[in-house]
Amino acid sequence: MNVPDNLKYTKDHEWIRVEGDEAFIGVTDFAQGELGDIVFVEVETEGEELDKEEIFGTIEAVKTVSDLFMPIGGEVLEFNDKLEEAPESINSDPYGEGWIVKIKIENAAELEELLSADQYKELL
Repeated sequence: MNVPDNLKYTKDHEWIRVEGDEAFIGVTDFAQGELGDIVFVEVETEGEELDKEEIFGTIEAVKTVSDLFMPIGGEVLEFNDKLEEAPESINSDPYGEGWIVKIKIENAAELEELLSADQYKELL
């Protein structure tokens, strides 16, 4: 199972990669494996300010639909529109082409509350 060291993780199996005052968010390799073949991603929160743990969208696999939760608070700047045509990118490249949203970080201190790669591996 792939758990990159340069990311932070949530207990709900989202990851976050910080780049300056912005961050990319997606679901972990473990999550995509549990979901199975991903067929649709819906994000209707673009442009909205959301708090930590608020739902920013849903991810649909062949057998289930799951909510997506914000790892930290921030404004949803962008949805990865490549996922409209190829939602399976989350299965094949969850930490790269399969990112879901880009946010503007509201409170960087919330990052300290997230799991490191080692802590996430322990959770699994």
